[in-house]
Amino acid sequence: MAVLKAGSRLKSAVCSSELMVVVAPAEDVTLTCGGAPVIELGADAPAGGEVDADHKNGTQMGKRYTNEAGDIEILCTKPGEGSLASGGTALEIKGAKPLPSSD
Repeated sequence: MAVLKAGSRLKSAVCSSELMVVVAPAEDVTLTCGGAPVIELGADAPAGGEVDADHKNGTQMGKRYTNEAGDIEILCTKPGEGSLASGGTALEIKGAKPLPSSD
């Protein structure tokens, strides 16, 4: 996979997930969904692809996914049954920032 760029629109090759890159890492990484590398939004998905059973946690629309380091952030624009991973490490849903108290 080429170096990801913020604003890039991607989709899963094996499920219905569609994604947008919000924060892109500086180095080249392999972003996968459902165990298969993601492809450009306008590209045709390869025939016969299936979601890997180990990567079947799904994506949720409107949620942001990130790694522990926070150097990659992906927004899900269409849900699917495959889960996201970067460089073989699963991405987790990014938690909301706590609001300041209003005392």
